Amino acid sequence: MLFSIAYRMLGSVMDAEDLVQEAYLRWEEAKETDVRSPQAYLTTIVTRLAINQLRAARTKRETYVGPWLPEPLVTEETPDAVELAESLSMAFLLLLERLGPVERAAYLLHEVFDFEYAELARVLDKTEANCRQLVTRARKRIGSPEARFEADPAQAKRLVEKFTAASFAGDMDGLIALLAEDITLWGDGGGKVAGGARRPVHGASSVARLALGFMRRVVPQEISVRPTEINGQAGFVAYVSGHPLSAVIFDIRNGRIQTIYAIGNPDKLQSLPVPESHG
Repeated sequence: MLFSIAYRMLGSVMDAEDLVQEAYLRWEEAKETDVRSPQAYLTTIVTRLAINQLRAARTKRETYVGPWLPEPLVTEETPDAVELAESLSMAFLLLLERLGPVERAAYLLHEVFDFEYAELARVLDKTEANCRQLVTRARKRIGSPEARFEADPAQAKRLVEKFTAASFAGDMDGLIALLAEDITLWGDGGGKVAGGARRPVHGASSVARLALGFMRRVVPQEISVRPTEINGQAGFVAYVSGHPLSAVIFDIRNGRIQTIYAIGNPDKLQSLPVPESHG
C-alpha cells in the first residue's frame, strides 16, 4: 500500500521505492518511542514525504522538454482490484497533475484508498473540515474520470500484436485500420530521444507515419518487443540489445486504439524488467 500511495503521488517508480525505504528507516529509528500503529505511522510518513517531493518537482516539470508522462509500471504480475487498477492508468495519473500536492494526497487517500476523513486529518495534520474541502475541490478539478478498461484483455492483446506486426511490416493501411480517427499519441522523450515528438500527435495518419518512421530508425538494430501490461493497460516494452528503448501503452475504446503513451526518456525506463536472456 505504501508503494501504491507513493507511486500515484509522484508518478515515479524509483522515487516511490526510495520514499518507502525512507519511511521504514524512520520507523526503525522511532521504534523505541510509542508508535501504536505502524501502518498509520508509515502511511503518514510516506504521504508527507511525497507531498514535499512533489512540491520540489513542480519547477522541474514546468521546464521539462515535451510532454511529461509518469514512469511506466509493469503490472501484469501484481494484479490489483479494478478500482486500484483504474487509478494506475496514464490518463488518470495525468488528471492528478491538475491538483496541488496536498489536494492530490487528500483525493488519493480518500477516493482511491478509502481513508475516512478522520484518518485523512491525522495524516495531513489538518481538520476534518479542511480535508473535506480539499477532496471536494479536487473532485471539481478532476471531474468524473471515465472508465479506462473497455477492451477485454484478449481483444487488447490482439490489437497490440497487430500494431507491432503492422509497424514491423511497414504496413501503413494496416496501422490506420487499428487506430481511432481522432487518436492522440503522447511521447515522452524528455529531450533525450532523437526524433521524438515534443508535442502530442493527433489523427490516425499522423500517428501511423510517426510509428513507421520510428521503426525505420530502429529496425536495423537488434530490437525486440515484449507485450506486457503497463499501468493496468495493454502495452509493450521495446528493447535494443536487452536494454529498454521505450514503453508503449494503449488506451483502447470501441475496438480501436484511442490513445498511445510512448515513454522513451531513458531516465524513466530504469525500473523496467530486463529480458531473461540479458539478465
